[in-house]
Amino acid sequence: MADSIWRGVHAAITTKLDEDENIDLDAVRADVRFQIESGVDAVVCCGSLGEASTLTMDEKTTIAAAAKEAASGEAPVILTIAEDSTRAAVRLAERAAELDLAGLMVLPAMRYVSAPHETIRHFRTLAAATDLPIMVYNNPVAYTVDISPAMFAELADEPNFVAMKESSGDVRRITDILNLVGDRYAIFTGVDDLALESLMLGAVGWVAGLVCAFPRETVAIYRLASHGRYEEAREIYRWFMPLLHLDVSHRFVQNIKVVEEMVRGTSPVVRAPRLALDGEELERVRQIVVAALETQPDLARYGL
Repeated sequence: MADSIWRGVHAAITTKLDEDENIDLDAVRADVRFQIESGVDAVVCCGSLGEASTLTMDEKTTIAAAAKEAASGEAPVILTIAEDSTRAAVRLAERAAELDLAGLMVLPAMRYVSAPHETIRHFRTLAAATDLPIMVYNNPVAYTVDISPAMFAELADEPNFVAMKESSGDVRRITDILNLVGDRYAIFTGVDDLALESLMLGAVGWVAGLVCAFPRETVAIYRLASHGRYEEAREIYRWFMPLLHLDVSHRFVQNIKVVEEMVRGTSPVVRAPRLALDGEELERVRQIVVAALETQPDLARYGL
């Protein structure tokens, strides 16, 4: 089993922007502190929820440095690698090592739909370029490239592949991977509205999205499930589900930033080509949040 930092709730934070779509580093630092003080186990920056495709490499490095500074050694900071080429991915991994980050969450190269042997080469090249531990992120729904259980078995000989984020939407994958390679990888779920199901099947972590606005509830579900208290975890999960569905959408960045704004007062600004929600779409998200806040569970009753 991988190192103990590779378990628990990893908060995939949004990238806070000002009205001119510039990065607000003070807000990034405040966000990291909010997550850590709410009990998350690690912070993941510059991922899909962090609008990675619209950030430059320099911006990603600056955000990661600010996140690490804010974390103050209290929780690991992990940088997402989601670049258009293997060469660019290697360079960003080198920068992450220079910052002495805790690890990387790595996707296949963006845009080009790689064949399995090309995907394998991409990951092996990255593994050879860094000593940082790596979480391999599989999300064929959003990014087309599928890293199959057989491919994870093939990659198992690389020691710094320590974890995987399974976001195929098929929870059967967890059992298939465990049957193939046992506990070789720390398995994380990356689909908010399949999180409890995944934890029950053997996932040991959750790279979460709605944690951005509701970290204590996210952590509570994880901790209850980890102790086999599934009935109590289900109570919170069922309350949470309308919100969790907002993570599974092409507009999930806008959705979650609206939720954050309503719950925490943070900036809802997104970077073009994304545009802010409006009209019926915005009203639907607002109604979900209002209903959730009116029925928010009292976590004290769970002894957490």
